Amino acid sequence: MTLNPSPDESARRRSGLGYGLSAYLFWGFLPLVFVLAAPTGAFELVAHRVIWSLVFCAILLAFTRGFGRTWEVITSGRTFWLLALASVLIAVNWTTFIYGVETQQLVEVSLGYYLNPLISIGLGVLFLGERLSPLQWAAVGFGLLAVIIVGIGLGRVPFIAFGVAISFGLYGLVKNRVGGKVGALESMTVETAVLTVPSIALLGYLATVGLDTFVGFGPGHVLVLLCTGPVTAIPLILFGAAARRIPLSWIGMMQYIAPTMQFIIGVAVLGEVMSTTRWIGFFVIWIAVILLSLDLAARANRRRRS
Repeated sequence: MTLNPSPDESARRRSGLGYGLSAYLFWGFLPLVFVLAAPTGAFELVAHRVIWSLVFCAILLAFTRGFGRTWEVITSGRTFWLLALASVLIAVNWTTFIYGVETQQLVEVSLGYYLNPLISIGLGVLFLGERLSPLQWAAVGFGLLAVIIVGIGLGRVPFIAFGVAISFGLYGLVKNRVGGKVGALESMTVETAVLTVPSIALLGYLATVGLDTFVGFGPGHVLVLLCTGPVTAIPLILFGAAARRIPLSWIGMMQYIAPTMQFIIGVAVLGEVMSTTRWIGFFVIWIAVILLSLDLAARANRRRRS
């Protein structure tokens, strides 16, 4: 027997849907920010992203009185070290992402984010003892086939796609072990704080050898680098708000918005060339996406019936 949601619950779901769509639209347009940040290189841009994200998080913590909660996380022992590991993984993800944008390989980056749910499924089987449904097995098979086809079209292993997918998949696994004990804002504050010291050291070295790009390219360039903080933190906070308001199946289906936008930007805006082989590979990965979406919808229907 199914029950219609109450008016309050319907409003909660509508707001959650709005938060979720906003988060994924942010992530979809994010490559354009990195394009505007040229000539700043990937490592320098990640360092700026870390530092200005921490500044932005500190401002939000001041308004939400969250410094006490954040200190509890820092002194929590196991949870802190898990978040420290997560910070390393997300730094690898950010660097790979930005390198892909800089080298005009955004389409391959988008392939990585299409693959990410399949990587997460595989990690769940390996480390969490999860079992796959027939649709999930089929999706994994199509995903592997897509990688092989795209690799043939590229003439090499799609390292950028694998780097993005595996780093973010492992990041999700670590965050799964943290669970819901830490809020999105506190978690991001700790993760960026862990990365701040090496980021400052990198920027200091670049300034010493005259290779930094923070100044010398106009106030617009400085503004873009400063904005990497808010554009990193805001979608994560929106995502956290969505995850508390709508079913996980909705989140699962929305996660394909960002790589689809990245794919369109790569082809239509940045002019990346799509060979016939690459088109076939992406067609196959889209079949995998459809199968995963059908599996999510079926699971959601079973939960409603029960």
